[in-house]
Amino acid sequence: MTELLQTYWPAVAIALVLGLVIAWYVFNASRRTRVTGTVKDVLDEGAAPAERNKALIDSAPAARQEPRPAAKAAAGGDDLTRIKGLGPKLAALLGDLGVTSFAQVAAWDDREIERIDAQLGRFQGRITRDDWVGQAKLLAAGDEGGFATKYGKLD
Repeated sequence: MTELLQTYWPAVAIALVLGLVIAWYVFNASRRTRVTGTVKDVLDEGAAPAERNKALIDSAPAARQEPRPAAKAAAGGDDLTRIKGLGPKLAALLGDLGVTSFAQVAAWDDREIERIDAQLGRFQGRITRDDWVGQAKLLAAGDEGGFATKYGKLD
């Protein structure tokens, strides 16, 4: 083997250098090339900017619908979506379960939390993780300052 290398060492060296050159070319050729020229815009050539659509600008704003509280019951329910971590889907689900007020949520004990939590499907665990009972106690008492201090500003 050493005799073979001694005989053909120039060919091995040339092959090694050629392999390095090809590898360098392959790695550098795959990189994106930079654009170095200057690109002119139509506006640079003196064209006027497009005119604004005056009909849209001058028209009256579209009527805005106020969002309905999802869980507000017809007879004196609260907007349960004010509880952090309780969105419209959960409020509707709680409404189907008969829960419509902060006082009801504030009165939940561990057994009631487990019962309701088992019916929340993929939202299971949100009651304790987001402390709905603690939030509901403050909202039922009307203590928005205490709520903002502990859980953040109401939306």
